[in-house]
Amino acid sequence: MPTNIANSESCQVDFYLLTKASLQAGQLACQLAMMVWEQKLRSYIITASDSAARQLNEQMWREPDKRFLPHNTPTDVNSDKAPVIIGTLKDLNPTDVVINLCPDAVSQPGIYQRILEIVPYAESERQASRIKYKTYRDLGLKPRTNEINK
Repeated sequence: MPTNIANSESCQVDFYLLTKASLQAGQLACQLAMMVWEQKLRSYIITASDSAARQLNEQMWREPDKRFLPHNTPTDVNSDKAPVIIGTLKDLNPTDVVINLCPDAVSQPGIYQRILEIVPYAESERQASRIKYKTYRDLGLKPRTNEINK
């Protein structure tokens, strides 16, 4: 994984391809959010649904292991103070880094420093990521691809 999550020049889009069935998107999202927080940046994790947001919210209490990552949902009290917000695309607010777990591309990517797209392992779920990749490229961005295999 990259050591520097911030890129102040323009929006950098990175696609993280899960290359093993044992790798979980939520777990990687927690790890990436921790890296963002360690760099004193704020992140918003986009999930596909409210129920998926609640599930990731619960998972973040356990991961990364032996660490605590302060997080909230957009509707929680003082959500503006949490360094990590977990919600759906409709609730996306300005932040430094977007971690995207939903099948839709982030609109107006230029207002964010980084967009981190997590590509599921299952071939049947990868088509949305291919469309997102093309969308960002058509907007003039140069998405990078990173294979995650551990």
